[in-house]
Amino acid sequence: MLEQQMWFRYEEALPIAYRQCLCEGKDVEADYGRMKAIADMAYGDPEKKKRAAALLDRWESLPVRSDFPYEEPDGLEEIESLTAAGRRNDISSVDIQYDKVYGAWLGRSAGCLLGQPVEGGYQDRLLGFLKESGNLPVNGYMSSDVSGEIRKKYDIVDEKEVYGGCMVNWVNNIECMPEDDDTNYTILALKLMEQKGYNFTPDDVGECWLNCLPVLHVCTAERVAYINMVNNLSPPASAGYRNAYREYIGAQIRGDFYGYVCPGDAAKAARLAWKDACISHTKNGIYGEMFAAAMLAEAAKETDMRKIIRTALLQIPPKSRLAEAIEEILSWNMQSVDAEEAARRIRQRFDERLGYDWCHVIPNAMIVCTGLLYGDLDFSRTMHICLTAAFDTDCNCATAGSVLGMILGADNIPAEWTAPLRDQIRSGVDGMGLVSLSSLASRTIKVYRKHQKK
Repeated sequence: MLEQQMWFRYEEALPIAYRQCLCEGKDVEADYGRMKAIADMAYGDPEKKKRAAALLDRWESLPVRSDFPYEEPDGLEEIESLTAAGRRNDISSVDIQYDKVYGAWLGRSAGCLLGQPVEGGYQDRLLGFLKESGNLPVNGYMSSDVSGEIRKKYDIVDEKEVYGGCMVNWVNNIECMPEDDDTNYTILALKLMEQKGYNFTPDDVGECWLNCLPVLHVCTAERVAYINMVNNLSPPASAGYRNAYREYIGAQIRGDFYGYVCPGDAAKAARLAWKDACISHTKNGIYGEMFAAAMLAEAAKETDMRKIIRTALLQIPPKSRLAEAIEEILSWNMQSVDAEEAARRIRQRFDERLGYDWCHVIPNAMIVCTGLLYGDLDFSRTMHICLTAAFDTDCNCATAGSVLGMILGADNIPAEWTAPLRDQIRSGVDGMGLVSLSSLASRTIKVYRKHQKK
């Protein structure tokens, strides 16, 4: 089995899996002692991995409690049966516009680049660095070209391996948009739909991954799913088998392209996103990608951010934990709770120092929606809110930047955010390499036009 040698250890995933099971309504408390005993075993002991895998299998087989208050299916038919009433509302497609699509590609890239150098850091360090480097409130990218005192205080380094590169992607170290998983998946979706069109299947998505993306360029849920598919587990089994990260943010960062090619049709975008998400995620992990794709589709015709978010909410189960969380953000906004207080409440509920919270889809989707709702269609303000809330900084800024870029169009994104990209992006996707963002936008248009002719 490839899992034995592919830089993944089941024993390290147990605390994440334990928390995941509790959150999705499974009774696992009786196994806490077993989990602790496995953790105390010697590192590298083969029996440790064996017992950890067995415990993951046991937890996977457990039912959800009968009194669990949420309704969270994985299957598309079941999801759509819960959302049918909402989807009967008028959802009319609009013609695709190059400036908007190009703006979305630029916005995703800009947001990702902003958050990438501090991904994995914590808010106190981030805010301190921003303030002392003169970038608070955030009005542009972060640079490592600061005083020696600031570099030492905040442990600022320029050399560190990032997706095979050797430089941390501070703005002073780049010549284009560097590679990142937040943009690799958007490019991969383009390649998939160029080859397969709108009728692609989950198996097509998995095959595209295995053909075009190295395993060490994927993380958490995606890496588990990748290994599962190599071991001949087809979707959707590839998503659930021993996958502690099944509700992480990974699927949500993959949904944008499906919105790009479904302008004005949030339901269609969400359906495409489900086919992508189900190979690696379950429940709210899936809903996160459907929600993001639907927001992008609606942003092609709408400027009212509340309407965009509300339309996207219609595409996911209304009694899910994700829907409940987004409704709460909308409620705070209506109650005139300000952006800083909204972020404080999110951070009070979720702990960024816990890996599960830091990378889970729910707190990060809440941050994205906070940035979009309170950003007032101002790109810098939106980036400031998403970045300073911390958690998964590059993912959140990228998704919010993509939605806002779709609304504003490329011509209306401030030059301080677009100029450093030089209209170039580097990709780890096979056959793509270094490519212009404008050409990716043009290819997106071609995918849509080809479909319209059929």
